[in-house]
Amino acid sequence: MTDHTTRPLGPPRPGSAGRAPAPVAADEVPGLGRPDPAGPVRRPTLEIAVTSPAGARVALDHGADRVELCTGLELGGLTPSAALVEAVAAVGLPVQALVRCRPGDFVHDAEEIALMVAEVRSVIASGAAGVVVGALTADGGLDADAVTRLAAAAHDAGRPVEVTLHRAIDLSADPVATAALLPALGLTRVLTSGGAPAAGEGLAALAAMVEAAPGVQVMAGGGVRPADIPALTAAGVAAVHLSAKRRAEPRRGGAWVPLGASSASAEQDTYFVTDPAVVAEARRMLESRATG
Repeated sequence: MTDHTTRPLGPPRPGSAGRAPAPVAADEVPGLGRPDPAGPVRRPTLEIAVTSPAGARVALDHGADRVELCTGLELGGLTPSAALVEAVAAVGLPVQALVRCRPGDFVHDAEEIALMVAEVRSVIASGAAGVVVGALTADGGLDADAVTRLAAAAHDAGRPVEVTLHRAIDLSADPVATAALLPALGLTRVLTSGGAPAAGEGLAALAAMVEAAPGVQVMAGGGVRPADIPALTAAGVAAVHLSAKRRAEPRRGGAWVPLGASSASAEQDTYFVTDPAVVAEARRMLESRATG
């Protein structure tokens, strides 16, 4: 019989009237995902990348199991502030906070690693159920020393904390070989496209990663569309990750001038929000996979 117990994480959030924070499911199994509430058939977990409490509410209302929280989604994601983590954790889904101190490559110097260690501690203290971290060496290998330091900072929290290796793995010299290193590092999961531009193009590598990293949940992410989900789950992944994003409508009423390198036009000078239709369709595809 499957144990559906959950474990609460951290102190009560402000305004929660003494209630514990959103629990993290204790029943997610590598290669299988979450039990379906209707019965013993397991389905992969649905994770949605969000940048705001509003995005987290959309994810919750339309069937996500957890969220990855970041800022600067248009830059590939950056570390959220402590206040943002607190606000999103209050929505009710488990929050995996991205810890990435700058855009660009994943080769970090000692000062950047020290900063991200501090950021790991900050987001966990603010209510994150887990962190999403990573670093590479200049020759494309996994920076195991840096990842170990980041994971150790997470595990020092005094409560269960999940640690995910982010898509730095997709820029490594050999993603499958890199995945094989992860069980020894004690990581919870890895977010990856299988080294391909989009996860739907990396099916063989994703399947190989599942075999290479026993005990580590392989989560398919990177350009995932709901229509890709059947093939991804057939490859054996434990979870799927979507940004499920669309551009927000600009709110400006006056003139527009470029204020940064990314402001190529008035139409592009906006931000991303979570699309409820994409989240709902992804959940539907996962449900049909579990019952089909």
